[in-house]
Amino acid sequence: MNETILILGACGQIGNELTEKLRAIYGSNNVIASDIRDCSSQMKSGPFEIIDAIDKETILKIVKKYKVTQVYLLAAMLSATAEKFPQKAWDLNMNSLLAVLDLAKEKHINQVYWPSSIAAFGPTSPKINTPQSTVMEPSTVYGISKRTGEFWCEYYHKNYGVDVRSLRYPGVISWKTKPGGGTTDYAVDIYFKAIEEVKYTCFLAENTCLPMMYMDDAVDATIKIMQADSKDIKIRTSYNLAAISFTPAQIASEIKKHVPNFEITYEPDFRQKIADSWPQIIDDSCAREDWNWQHKFDLTSMSDNIIKNLQAQKNQHLEEV
Repeated sequence: MNETILILGACGQIGNELTEKLRAIYGSNNVIASDIRDCSSQMKSGPFEIIDAIDKETILKIVKKYKVTQVYLLAAMLSATAEKFPQKAWDLNMNSLLAVLDLAKEKHINQVYWPSSIAAFGPTSPKINTPQSTVMEPSTVYGISKRTGEFWCEYYHKNYGVDVRSLRYPGVISWKTKPGGGTTDYAVDIYFKAIEEVKYTCFLAENTCLPMMYMDDAVDATIKIMQADSKDIKIRTSYNLAAISFTPAQIASEIKKHVPNFEITYEPDFRQKIADSWPQIIDDSCAREDWNWQHKFDLTSMSDNIIKNLQAQKNQHLEEV
């Protein structure tokens, strides 16, 4: 596979694990990790560059240096953080995308991956089995930027032939990286707190149902859509992507199978309003039909895997101390 890949925003939750998987597939020296901050210590397996994702000239310089063919643009300000800094969120989320799309338009790179999100939906979208094409009136800065970005992707594909591909991620859960400012991040933090403190205060109400996905599935879907034949990618805004949906009460119940004395309390904050505007169950049949997407993890198998790894990590730390 003669691809050289640049990942912008590699230090984030998805970027960390996507970098690792891509290096295993394409070779460590063929995957360049980058971020605005120096996290090269966690990216020791291959090249690392410090890049501001809205700095088109620096991105181009790195593209030429390594002869990059694909760019995965993961840099973004997430939903909860974006509500606190709306102008900064818009500038980062939009200008980074336009910079990379322009580089593809100018034929410096062959292929672009850019993630959208379930935040692109809104209060007027159907909540159950939310279809690929439906009413989309996002009510958050993050969601507005993602929906707008979807249109830019489609525009650059139709008008300039840019091979850009996108997925609408649900909440993504991982045990390797702690939360990064998203509304669905309670489902990451709850596992860490269960192992570290045996209790958790949830910022969403107990019956708030949201679409979620284990990181392994999210990474697999991302690579699968990029490796698919171009003719099979029939949607150039962004594909719905789904795996499992659950509530805080359901995830707490699953954790208690492993940590019987785990306690959870609920103190909904401003993120509750954001969560209430999003779908509960996503219909991703287009992704499954067009490029054969299939998820592997349900709530039980995901919880088993996460808790096993976090407990092993904790035990190792205790041994080192």
